[in-house]
Amino acid sequence: AYHSEQLTFKEAHEVDGITYERWSIPFPLELSTGYYQFKLTVAYNEQNHQKTILVIVCPDQTYLPPNLQGDGRRAGLAISLYSLRSQNNWGVGDLGDLKEFTRWALGSLNVDVIGLNPLHAISNRQPYNISPYFPSSRFYKNFIYLNVEEMEDYRGSPGAKELVLAEETQTLLDELRTSELVQYERVARLKLKVLKSVFQSFLQNHWSNKTPVTERGKEFQTYVEKEGSLLDNFATFCALQAFLHKKDPEAWAWWQWPQPFQNPQSQEVSTFRRSHWQEILFHKYLQWQVEAQLQEVQSLAYSMGACVGLYHDLALGSDPGGADYWAFRNFFVDGITVGAPPDDFALEGQNWGFQPPHREKYRDSGYDMFVTEIRKNCQPGGALRIDHIMRFFRLFWIIAGQPAKNGTYVENYYQDLFKILALESNRAKTIIIGEDLGTVPHQVREALEQFRIFSYRLFYFERDHLGSLKDPQSYPAFALASVSTHDLPTLKGFWTGQDISLRKRLEMFPTEAQYHTALENRQKEKEEILRRLVSSGFLAQEVVDYPEILTELTDELHSAIIGFLLSTPAKLAIISQEDLFRDGRQQNLPGTVLEHPNWSIKMNYTLEELGQNSEVEKVARVFRDWIDRTGRGMLPSS
Repeated sequence: AYHSEQLTFKEAHEVDGITYERWSIPFPLELSTGYYQFKLTVAYNEQNHQKTILVIVCPDQTYLPPNLQGDGRRAGLAISLYSLRSQNNWGVGDLGDLKEFTRWALGSLNVDVIGLNPLHAISNRQPYNISPYFPSSRFYKNFIYLNVEEMEDYRGSPGAKELVLAEETQTLLDELRTSELVQYERVARLKLKVLKSVFQSFLQNHWSNKTPVTERGKEFQTYVEKEGSLLDNFATFCALQAFLHKKDPEAWAWWQWPQPFQNPQSQEVSTFRRSHWQEILFHKYLQWQVEAQLQEVQSLAYSMGACVGLYHDLALGSDPGGADYWAFRNFFVDGITVGAPPDDFALEGQNWGFQPPHREKYRDSGYDMFVTEIRKNCQPGGALRIDHIMRFFRLFWIIAGQPAKNGTYVENYYQDLFKILALESNRAKTIIIGEDLGTVPHQVREALEQFRIFSYRLFYFERDHLGSLKDPQSYPAFALASVSTHDLPTLKGFWTGQDISLRKRLEMFPTEAQYHTALENRQKEKEEILRRLVSSGFLAQEVVDYPEILTELTDELHSAIIGFLLSTPAKLAIISQEDLFRDGRQQNLPGTVLEHPNWSIKMNYTLEELGQNSEVEKVARVFRDWIDRTGRGMLPSS
């Protein structure tokens, strides 16, 4: 409440005979960070006028854990969860595997961070719906990562156990485990079959008349109520998709459904929610269990001394035929897709196939969708990578039916978004990393620095203003340093030219001359890297003089590059498992769908081999030694 003497008259204007006045009131400075609803009531001429205003009070910068303050630095190991192999999983890396991998990596390597691919919910349909960067929903996770046999309700489900122990299932499990590639559809089909049996046991033991009757049942009910309509819409979509796909096997996207089901607010969808409540509850149950198993892994990391633990990844867009678009269509711009303008790699530009967020509707809603998206992806974990951080500044819009080269950039309210990001980062105690690869305007880097959002710096690309490879001390402190990404050749692939050979085999070079140019440029890049490693003291000149070092990723060269990265001032230095174990296979080859096994390549070693294989022990020792020498260990070196 304000007294009249606290009001300050600012100005008055008359329009069509009506006088409009502007007054100001003092802002309550004692507010701590958070979200506030201000309800203003103005009494004027015996009438009350009310206005509700959302005020968001934000900190100046994102969260930084105590162990990374000052000169603090940490190291990490990045994996694609689906790629983990073990004797116990069902053909895809699961959260049980992640727990054991985390135990090994933190204990044996002394790393602090485990980097993950996006775990978003996808359709698990090969080859078109398995990319973690093109999910059905960015709010929820892929159930395929559940470790079924470690679920409490599996242990209490004789029916589920009988299904798993059946000879037919065991034969299938052997096939899925020994397959060189993840077979998403077969794994998903098997897991759903068993999980439905597990869920039936859960209902029998903890549910009656649509109501929980035990403490465990009440825990689930609390989770469902906390998630609210967000989870209800997602689970309804999943149940509808399964129901309608049975009727029409070609109906993969919601716009292929009968018209009444395309609107989540329709009477037909409401009827479906009531009549298929159990199927909808099943999908809510799966998300409850995924969250619980993920939390176990993060708790393990913290208990072992990590200050970060799990490092999640938030995709840029969603599948237009998926759950998020179905439920929140008004928050996307219809008739527009997002892409990139023409460049040397894509002469006609790129169309990424998803719609941009509607910036005005995001803002008018108090950024509720954005806040929820960040919250759902921060936890459980200690770091969040945001793919294409440029999204907060601008996106390249393309009108439907037009070529990408005719698109244009549309700016976003980046100050609003970064301030909210800082608030949510501090609330969740989560580091924020912005993927800022490629040509980045100076304004973007300045904003990242202002809000303490970590930059993303790659060994291949980090160059000075003259175009020369930077020395390690020139890397920024508030950055994540790494060798490569899922879209680029691995260290071994780069050094041996495996990626160029693959592109040649797939006829991705328009001319023979471009192929030879790629080979020549790669040779020059490798020679420059060797010179930089020698000048920085990571390689001896006599090692470089051996001719095989230009064609093989030798032990000395491998160690030198790891040492180079870990010696930078970057607060986080993360090596992928492919680069640690010298795997030449690339997880994703942009521009391919059927031609390359994208998002399906399994790790060379099983989890059981990590503590037994001599080659693993050798490279692990090299990594651990560099971690200890550079002071990046989770625990002090002994």
